[in-house]
Amino acid sequence: MIYLRLFWEFFKTGLFSVGGGLATLPFLYQMQAKTGWFTVADLSNMIAVSESTPGPMGINMATYTGYTVAGIPGALIAVAGEILPAFLIILIVYRLLDRFKTNRYVQDVLYGLRAASAAMILMAGLRVAQTALLDVPAWRVSGAFFELFRPLPILLAAAVFILYRKVGKHPLWYILASGLIGVLLKL
Repeated sequence: MIYLRLFWEFFKTGLFSVGGGLATLPFLYQMQAKTGWFTVADLSNMIAVSESTPGPMGINMATYTGYTVAGIPGALIAVAGEILPAFLIILIVYRLLDRFKTNRYVQDVLYGLRAASAAMILMAGLRVAQTALLDVPAWRVSGAFFELFRPLPILLAAAVFILYRKVGKHPLWYILASGLIGVLLKL
């Protein structure tokens, strides 16, 4: 039964997460709340691991979750659920694209999907930022405004943002450096 549930949850994610790996995050937050397979902190770790390993983020997240929940068979089933919708959609689009690629309504739908994807990615980014940069539980206990912020992760995030915009090296270098800094500073 767990295999069927893994397949179905990731099939839905693959079907509706238009826009790539980051667009899967709202679905993963919903999956976390519904299934309890992982915590929000686990999800933040999964994002970090998925961003720092080769391959599409959605596939890496499906692999990670499937493996955590049901071992290697679970990983394979979750990945199959994640990629099957895209495979089926590509087959359909391939058949219909020549006929409809200049259709105004099709173009309007695509622009609408891009806007929805941008909104879901933004929301997921805000949730990741909240988990990484804010300490809401400590703030709720103390009520002190400055207890809400995690200064070292905020400084690290700002430094990576500025360096990436100014220097523009490959993201892997920033991920590796940030992981090392996290270990050294025990973030």
